[in-house]
Amino acid sequence: MPNGSLPRMTPAQRKRANTLIRKICCNYDDGNCLMLDDGESCVCVQSISYSVNCKMFRHVLLKDKEGRSLEAEIFRDDTTKRCSVCGRAFQSTSNNAKYCADCAEDVQRKQKAEHIRKKRSDVEK
Repeated sequence: MPNGSLPRMTPAQRKRANTLIRKICCNYDDGNCLMLDDGESCVCVQSISYSVNCKMFRHVLLKDKEGRSLEAEIFRDDTTKRCSVCGRAFQSTSNNAKYCADCAEDVQRKQKAEHIRKKRSDVEK
């Protein structure tokens, strides 16, 4: 954060973060962090904290495909928008963005199919 403090998560965001950690973190082992292990087991700091304090979590897990929406919610700024279809937060690269990356493909495919269907129905026989 600009003032030097760590970003804070809401309880719902922390729950999603813990799910993400358990699912894809390569250093997570039954509640312990292998990176902090110096001979005796050490609890995963990120899984018990509401602050974003693990560099692995911030720079790897949140950048992953599954963690992008959580990253957008935690590090909100003026480019953060909500998807019109699923409601998840996402980082916008343009002013016209309405959909997250996952929903954009489906919406584009449906719109293209509708356009072709309409185009074919207008053809005189």
